[in-house]
Amino acid sequence: MLKRKQSSRVEAQPVTDFGPDESLSDNADILWINKPWVHSLLRICAIISVISVCMNTPMTFEHYPPLQYVTFTLDTLLMFLYTAEMIAKMHIRGIVKGDSSYVKDRWCVFDGFMVFCLWVSLVLQVFEIADIVDQMSPWGMLRIPRPLIMIRAFRIYFRFELPRTRITNILKRSGEQIWSVSIFLLFFLLLYGILGVQMFGTFTYHCVVNDTKPGNVTWNSLAIPDTHCSPELEEGYQCPPGFKCMDLEDLGLSRQELGYSGFNEIGTSIFTVYEAASQEGWVFLMYRAIDSFPRWRSYFYFITLIFFLAWLVKNVFIAVIIETFAEIRVQFQQMWGSRSSTTSTATTQMFHEDAAGGWQLVAVDVNKPQGRAPACLQQMMRSSVFHMFILSMVTVDVIVAASNYHKGETFRRQYDEFYLAEVAFTVLFDLEALLKIWCLGFTGYISSSLHKFELLLVIGTTLHVYPDLYHSQFTYFQVLRVVRLIKISPALEDFVYKIFGPGKKLGSLVVFTASLLIVMSAISLQMFCFVEELDRFTTFPRAFMSMFQILTQEGWVDVMDQTLNAVGHMWAPVVAIYFILYHLFATLILLSLFVAVILDNLELDEDLKKLKQLKQSEANADTKEKLPLRLRIFEKFPNRPQMVKISKLPSDFTVPKIRESFMKQFIDRQQQDTCCLLRSLPSASSSSCDHSKRSAIEDNKYIDQKLRKSVFSIRARNLLEKETAVTKILRACTRQRMLSGSFEGQPAKERSILSVQHHIRQERRSLRHGSNSQRISRGKSLETLTQDHSNTVRYRNAQREDSEIKMIQEKKEQAEMKRKVQEEELRENHPYFDKPLFIVGREHRFRNFCRVVVRARFNASKTDPVTGAVKNTKYHQLYDLLGLVTYLDWVMIIVTVCSCISMMFESPFRRVMHAPTLQIAEYVFVIFMSIELNLKIMADGLFFTPTAVIRDFGGVMDIFIYLVSLIFLCWMPQNVPAESGAQLLMVLRCLRPLRIFKLVPQMRKVVRELFSGFKEIFLVSILLLTLMLVFASFGVQLFAGKLAKCNDPNIIRREDCNGIFRINVSVSKNLNLKLRPGEKKPGFWVPRVWANPRNFNFDNVGNAMLALFEVLSLKGWVEVRDVIIHRVGPMHGIYIHVFVFLGCMIGLTLFVGVVIANFNENKGTALLTVDQRRWEDLKSRLKIAQPLHLPPRPDNDGFRAKMYDITQHPFFKRTIALLVLAQSVLLSVKWDVEDPVTVPLATMSVVFTFIFVLEVTMKIIAMSPAGFWQSRRNRYDLLVTSLGVVWVVLHFALLNAYTYMMGACVIVFRFFSICGKHVTLKMLLLTVVVSMYKSFFIIVGMFLLLLCYAFAGVVLFGTVKYGENINRHANFSSAGKAITVLFRIVTGEDWNKIMHDCMVQPPFCTPDEFTYWATDCGNYAGALMYFCSFYVIIAYIMLNLLVAIIVENFSLFYSTEEDQLLSYNDLRHFQIIWNMVDDKREGVIPTFRVKFLLRLLRGRLEVDLDKDKLLFKHMCYEMERLHNGGDVTFHDVLSMLSYRSVDIRKSLQLEELLAREQLEYTIEEEVAKQTIRMWLKKCLKRIRAKQQQSCSIIHSLRESQQQELSRFLNPPSIETTQPSEDMNANSQDNNMQPETGSQQQLLSPTLSDRGGSRQDAADTGKPQRKFGQWRLPSAPKPISHSVSSVNLRFGGRTTMKSVVCKMNPMTDAASCGSEVKKWWTRQLTVESDESGDDLLDI
Repeated sequence: MLKRKQSSRVEAQPVTDFGPDESLSDNADILWINKPWVHSLLRICAIISVISVCMNTPMTFEHYPPLQYVTFTLDTLLMFLYTAEMIAKMHIRGIVKGDSSYVKDRWCVFDGFMVFCLWVSLVLQVFEIADIVDQMSPWGMLRIPRPLIMIRAFRIYFRFELPRTRITNILKRSGEQIWSVSIFLLFFLLLYGILGVQMFGTFTYHCVVNDTKPGNVTWNSLAIPDTHCSPELEEGYQCPPGFKCMDLEDLGLSRQELGYSGFNEIGTSIFTVYEAASQEGWVFLMYRAIDSFPRWRSYFYFITLIFFLAWLVKNVFIAVIIETFAEIRVQFQQMWGSRSSTTSTATTQMFHEDAAGGWQLVAVDVNKPQGRAPACLQQMMRSSVFHMFILSMVTVDVIVAASNYHKGETFRRQYDEFYLAEVAFTVLFDLEALLKIWCLGFTGYISSSLHKFELLLVIGTTLHVYPDLYHSQFTYFQVLRVVRLIKISPALEDFVYKIFGPGKKLGSLVVFTASLLIVMSAISLQMFCFVEELDRFTTFPRAFMSMFQILTQEGWVDVMDQTLNAVGHMWAPVVAIYFILYHLFATLILLSLFVAVILDNLELDEDLKKLKQLKQSEANADTKEKLPLRLRIFEKFPNRPQMVKISKLPSDFTVPKIRESFMKQFIDRQQQDTCCLLRSLPSASSSSCDHSKRSAIEDNKYIDQKLRKSVFSIRARNLLEKETAVTKILRACTRQRMLSGSFEGQPAKERSILSVQHHIRQERRSLRHGSNSQRISRGKSLETLTQDHSNTVRYRNAQREDSEIKMIQEKKEQAEMKRKVQEEELRENHPYFDKPLFIVGREHRFRNFCRVVVRARFNASKTDPVTGAVKNTKYHQLYDLLGLVTYLDWVMIIVTVCSCISMMFESPFRRVMHAPTLQIAEYVFVIFMSIELNLKIMADGLFFTPTAVIRDFGGVMDIFIYLVSLIFLCWMPQNVPAESGAQLLMVLRCLRPLRIFKLVPQMRKVVRELFSGFKEIFLVSILLLTLMLVFASFGVQLFAGKLAKCNDPNIIRREDCNGIFRINVSVSKNLNLKLRPGEKKPGFWVPRVWANPRNFNFDNVGNAMLALFEVLSLKGWVEVRDVIIHRVGPMHGIYIHVFVFLGCMIGLTLFVGVVIANFNENKGTALLTVDQRRWEDLKSRLKIAQPLHLPPRPDNDGFRAKMYDITQHPFFKRTIALLVLAQSVLLSVKWDVEDPVTVPLATMSVVFTFIFVLEVTMKIIAMSPAGFWQSRRNRYDLLVTSLGVVWVVLHFALLNAYTYMMGACVIVFRFFSICGKHVTLKMLLLTVVVSMYKSFFIIVGMFLLLLCYAFAGVVLFGTVKYGENINRHANFSSAGKAITVLFRIVTGEDWNKIMHDCMVQPPFCTPDEFTYWATDCGNYAGALMYFCSFYVIIAYIMLNLLVAIIVENFSLFYSTEEDQLLSYNDLRHFQIIWNMVDDKREGVIPTFRVKFLLRLLRGRLEVDLDKDKLLFKHMCYEMERLHNGGDVTFHDVLSMLSYRSVDIRKSLQLEELLAREQLEYTIEEEVAKQTIRMWLKKCLKRIRAKQQQSCSIIHSLRESQQQELSRFLNPPSIETTQPSEDMNANSQDNNMQPETGSQQQLLSPTLSDRGGSRQDAADTGKPQRKFGQWRLPSAPKPISHSVSSVNLRFGGRTTMKSVVCKMNPMTDAASCGSEVKKWWTRQLTVESDESGDDLLDI
């Protein structure tokens, strides 16, 4: 099961002591209180105190008077001892003052309370001895708290090697989960309680004789058996002539006499619902409802109650305990011990050097023979022949013991052949033990636990053969020899060790269960021992048996009902709550702990799971490589390839025949080339070209695959080189960032999980591809060396993981290729291969036609022609359902269903042989199935083809069902004798519904889940059969012949058992009438018979095994216990209690655990590690998650905003929830027109309805009608409120029974809205709903099995006479009634009694030799196989699959925040941010809005652009790549975040991991390419800008030089103004030249020579969108156009040279490369100083 990640760390934790602080200060003046022996003595005294209080009952003192004084003496001594301890602790600690005072310590307060209770008990006993207080008085209830002193005996073990906070958190969390599930259970109890009150009401109408008068109702006034009836003539049961239907409450019977079960009011209804949910007595409640009310109402109510409450809701408790125990188990692993292998403790392994100089582990026997026996005897003792001989002798002994049977009363049993055989086997095994002791020595012999067990058996069986002890309790040692046979099977031995190996867990749980039973039995004993007319709690053994009976749930309702009737009407509610709480804890929590322990023992260790995954992948690859045996048979025949002869070739020689496949390549290639050539012509048909191309590719598939593989290998090498180069750069940049102190000056901030996982990925890639960094230099410190060593280890582990994954992937590809090659070779070399029936050709037109018909299916999935993605249509779920199977299978499903419906109308009195209308469906089914099989055989073949009809068990079943139906239709026997071949054929015909399993793929999956874990289920069955065999052999030897007794209880001896006597008849189980003076119960005269009990006996091993199998199902064991105690002796009651405890607590829970474990293994979750399981849970949660349907708050602070604040306030929501509960309370009594209380209740409901109308109106105003309609919960509230308004109108208009019914329905509908208003209830309801959804096909499979067994039951037991449980309600007269009986058997309700009723044989029935429908006898062998197989398959396997699904879904919805990869707070935060971005509430957003959403995320999903800009780019590009720039949905973004938030190496499985790593590598590579391309363009812009600047400077220098020269050559004239103006104009013109001329002057060849500058100039001033980001243009830098004359005068040449140097292309290219390299480093380390071009416009 799921293990907690945070708990898997092994830490050295201090010991946490939850026990008492018994080590007081050393300077205490009272020294004896600190002595260890004193503490041990006080613990022993606690057990003695419990024993004393168990003996302190009036009935015990009446039977054993001296015990009164013994208990008084013991209590006095205990009182003085515990009082002295209390005074000493008070003296040392102080009473009140001080931090560790006596009152402030909880354990001290508990001890003081126990001392006070002991004083009270002692004083009360003094008064009882002095006859001041009557022993039968209620004052004895003051001893009720005394058994709790048992806690003192075990609280020393409340010390754990864990921190106190962790243990406290575990207990707190488990307590909260159990409390939440209890609230959930209470919700359903209240729901069905309300429904029961309104649908049924009281069950007080009974059939009584016509002359019954009020106040004079007796047993003789009722019908036999007591029958409920309906006063309405059109519904329910009508009384027979001579009886009338009367209300017994009107006739004067009290509530106590009528019983406490029913639906009178809400309290009684909830009590009755809980009884029915326990699956104990529910069917009799349903029968009473059927007789009193319409049949459909009863079936609907009780079947849904059992399904939801008993099968779904109550199993959530198992899920809670399993999840909690998974955490506790990991925490307490050191205390309980770890699971280890099954190696014996007698052997060890040591290193020895072999001949080659290597070392190997060699097992060395620690118990090396140390005895004095000769070497030959020691060698014989160690030989396998000796061990096999001993085991064979044990087998013979078991067979002989199982052959024992009852031979009669006159036979002398002490000296029969079985006794002599037992003596011989005992001597043999004694000699074996002596030989082993002689060979090994006593010390070496006793050191093995197996030898200890053998020695115990030797001693016990030696005492058993003593004549006086033969057939006594020592028989247990004889029958326990069968346990030694477990050593025969290694698989069984390993399985047993896996289950029972670490004995601390299971042993501790058994001790806890026994202690709980003792304490609760003692409390119940003191609570009810004084109650008169109640004999169940008079003594401790009776109280223990009663509480143990409640634990097993068998007849616990009878125990509670008897107690309720005895205590009276006043205390009945308190007593009922007491028993219900104990039953709830014992059956739902305690038994779930056993299931949790079993599952924990079946759990694999974490370090083995990944190894198992790899091995399983390898095994799957190996199985895929091999062809089935039915196809490999062609390899045994010689190769005969299909040859063709080439004609019309001019040649002088004879042309030999050539393989057809060889020629076909050229023909197809020529056709393909011709077709593709014609494609260019206008009249060419593209469809024909495509068709020929597809056929050519299919024919040459193998060659194409080889070519693709070669090309792929070249591409893979190139990609590998690129990946290595890029990842080296990434690694270097990552190390530079980690070593740099760029984050030292920033405040400490918790990094998000996205950032953490991103850096883990980067570091892992750097380690994997950077072997040079693993070199260790000499000058490094020790810390650096340690870090480098850990990096080296991680690098090697990563390399090993990669190699293993790649090896498995290659192996899978090779296996698939080899399989295809084998098929192609067989197809080429064997002409009859892949030919249906060896007649129809492979490419024959008829076969192609059959293929088209067989494989045609509905496909409405539309794909986007651009992206290729599948579009979701509006009715995609309906379309998926239609496309689930082919059209032909849909037709056969409909035909099969119609045929099954026709079979439901068959009965022993309306048979298909004599009903032509029923024969029509039979003919239709056979005809359609004949057509179906012919089409499938012609299309796919029968057996020797790859896709043959008979390729698995489903195909065999199809052929078998068809042959049975065809034979029956052709034969159609008119007379069918009982137990004949014709009746067997009719039974086999009932398997027809199983065809659905073959036709529906999901149903086939259910079958695989059932039978794939057959090995473990078989091993569990072997263990249970061994347990049953042990107890059956013991029962035969002790109880054979002793259970027979006279049916007259007054006759004791067999000689006196003759004549007749009057036996009383049980009239009713529900009524509690008392006999009046002179009244006798109804009865009749019967003959006296000396016989065994009707349903069981122990006269032979077969009957004993059958009885114990029924007991193992926890049905009928109370009757077996009572018979054994009454007829053999009270001490023998221990026998049945031990068997029930082992069978119930270990056997049945073992079945549950194994089925759950197999279910997890089949789904692939058994081998999942903790992180992989959490990842699967996260994906399932994300599928269910939806955007919030809550509109945003209005912007202004007006009326709508205030309404919004009011409706969203928690106080408002809680008030509405309380109002819903208050309105539901109005249904506490039934709304009846004739009841005067109904009118005020309905009026109050009208008021509540108007309040809810006001609530809906406020929400509509606050959210607007469109915003209100977005939420499904709001729609449901609006619908219910509208129905409520309609009801109000109709109620005041009509005021009849129908309006009251409608009002109750409206309130019930509104009661469901409670789940949406409570988070815990909502999650648990989601668990149940999703469990129903996932278990749909399992439920359908159960129903199909139920239908098959129902049809077979009608054939086998349709005319069986009525018996103890076969009656007018439960019988097999029709398929409908048979289904109800089988549903009752699924719940285990008296299934064994129904089986025994169907076993009735002559002379108790009337046989018939010709037809089975003319006899009322049963079928003994048929009933045995029928009922036992049905109960095992349905109750032990199918129902446990529901438990497995619930456990899986509970971990999905109800895991804690610590256990989730993405918590509920993270999901809630994402939903809120999504609503902010998706303002139109469409569920999709454009791709460019994803960056807005990512920037708004905070908390654990935050992306910090200062630190994780590269991660941000990867996430944005991933959305663009996967969706091609289109719209993305809520789940798309959430899925991307989930992948980025987990460590994919730990969380993902193999196939998913490979795909994800390839995607992430592709994304990183593309982002790197785009980033480099974008920055290269930026660098080119800078180069061009520098070039423009240089040209401007040169131009300005030339102009200035010309001016100076002209000034020097031409002296200034008088007119100087105009030239200066012209000069300025020329300078302005010259200033404009660089900008216009720069477009024509280019640098030496670059990456963007062509049109690059033109595009850059065109884009100037416009925002550029590169890689999903808005970039702003950089501002142009100012250029100086003047040069100082001083510079020209003193350094003109130098300046010109430098300028010319700057214009050198080589220098510019070098500087460009250096800039790109520097930028690349800064960009990948997220430390670059970006200009305005890199700002994100978000």
